[in-house]
Amino acid sequence: MIRPGEIAVVGAAESTKIGAVPGMSQIMLHADAALNAMAETGLKPGDIDGVACVGPMMPQQIAHYLGITPKWVDGTGVGGCSFMLHVRHAAAAIHAGYAKTILITHGESGKSRINATPRPPEPESLNGQFEVPYGPFGPPTLFPIPVLRYMKERGVSHEDLAMVAVVQREWAGRNPRAMFRDPITVDDVLNSRMIAYPFRILQCCLVTDGGGALILTSADRAKDFPTKPVYILGTGESVETNMVSQMKDFTSSSAFRVAGPTAIEAAGIDRSAVDHMMIYDAFAHLPLYGLEDLGFCKPGEAAGFIREGNTRPGGKLPLNTNGGGLSYTHTGMYGMFALQESIRQMRGTAPAQVPGAKISVCHGVGGMFSASGTVVFSNEQP
Repeated sequence: MIRPGEIAVVGAAESTKIGAVPGMSQIMLHADAALNAMAETGLKPGDIDGVACVGPMMPQQIAHYLGITPKWVDGTGVGGCSFMLHVRHAAAAIHAGYAKTILITHGESGKSRINATPRPPEPESLNGQFEVPYGPFGPPTLFPIPVLRYMKERGVSHEDLAMVAVVQREWAGRNPRAMFRDPITVDDVLNSRMIAYPFRILQCCLVTDGGGALILTSADRAKDFPTKPVYILGTGESVETNMVSQMKDFTSSSAFRVAGPTAIEAAGIDRSAVDHMMIYDAFAHLPLYGLEDLGFCKPGEAAGFIREGNTRPGGKLPLNTNGGGLSYTHTGMYGMFALQESIRQMRGTAPAQVPGAKISVCHGVGGMFSASGTVVFSNEQP
């Protein structure tokens, strides 16, 4: 069993540019972020002995491109939270002695589509057979299936759903790298263009280019690096169905309810000790599900929790402090950027820094509600 704080993040960096980066292919975005993370740690490719990434880039492509000959690789791909799982798997690999220094990379040309491959469901897949023929295609038209049931059963209004975007824009306004920074109101959200009921465009994630990279090693070795170590206290992962129409309960995610509490239990912390939180927000409803399924709010209370100001600047549980996928960036797989912000907060280097933050929970979702990964970070070793 991995002890809380046994593994640390010593390198964390995003690509030099995010947003619209038409001059860089996906592998270049991977490499740019990786080289930035290596530069801050003083590492060279020969110092890295583990590599993880998610398709369409494979570990062998990244390793070859960067000149790394790894002893351990991970190409786990479960959607946008794959990077949370990579962190978990890398921590286990370091604990087991399979590798000493592991690089996790991400790069995606979501907006410019440079070397990007389309990702429609294959006709023979479960989605292709049993969902696509009935009209929905992609997250904007598939997420409304559970969301409308959630709104009805939990008593969540359109104004409540809009407030999620409003609060996250407040955070984005403090972040110079955020794509959208101008303040918005609930009325602005509700008067913005309809995409797929109940989602309007300001409740949908951005479409951007960008990359990110992490470097993990043992806490014992972390003191040898120039960067401030961020310790991994606990991790969790799970999956449900890859067809959103077949969720066990449209008002709650089975994967969330396993991954989140598993990480918190492994960290050995009480939820009241959490100073900062990132919940993957491809669409405005996901923070509501995350707060409830991870046990920070009771079922039906998350909308009120946000409405009352608890997650905004100055609130008791700062949430999505980079602006999130709604206002910061969203390349298609956002999990890496949520991890980056948790680490910045723990390092004390975030543009919208939470004063005195010591514990951050970073929670991700993949493929609608089909997968989930959670990591608990701290800037103090237990």
